[in-house]
Amino acid sequence: MLEVLTGSGLAASAGLNAYIPLLLMGLLARFTDLVDLPKGWQWLGNGWVILILAVLLAIEMVADKVPVVDHVNDVVQTVVRPTAGGLAFGAGSSSETVTVSDPDTFFSSHQWVPVVVGVLIALGVHLLKSAARPVINATTAGIGAPVASTAEDATSAVMSVVALLLPVLVLVFLVGLVGFLFWFLRRRKDRRRERAAARAAGFRV
Repeated sequence: MLEVLTGSGLAASAGLNAYIPLLLMGLLARFTDLVDLPKGWQWLGNGWVILILAVLLAIEMVADKVPVVDHVNDVVQTVVRPTAGGLAFGAGSSSETVTVSDPDTFFSSHQWVPVVVGVLIALGVHLLKSAARPVINATTAGIGAPVASTAEDATSAVMSVVALLLPVLVLVFLVGLVGFLFWFLRRRKDRRRERAAARAAGFRV
């Protein structure tokens, strides 16, 4: 099950920032012994791939912190983040790490399963992030965009590290994301009710 937790954590991380988990895996595989990428995923440790991911990450981190631009970026990332999530789950769940020594047996007969699962996890997190950001921008006059984006980047980085080095703790992050989802949906429902009440009060006046 550690393979599933590793892949899930990396895919969820990609839903917040497409490039952080892939870049982290590439760096750890290339410069340390903490991650041993399997055959078929070793391209993540290529120097050119790492450089491209670093450049894309820099662009993403800037664009995601500017109001309005962050919305355009989220639209573009609707394809990128789930794709990255599929790659992250596939690579992470089949890699040898400090906690997973024999990952090949888990998805050996269905290699496409981890990629599909990663796509779905990353897409879910991305949609939650994309829905929450306009609310944050509207309620803070755009001031909250860089704060929220920085928090998302930090969460993505920490979750990626935890997924690779201590995957059991991924459960804490996933529970936190589910809790945030329920809070956000309830908050949106309350805001709609408040707006409806305000409109009704205006008509009565």
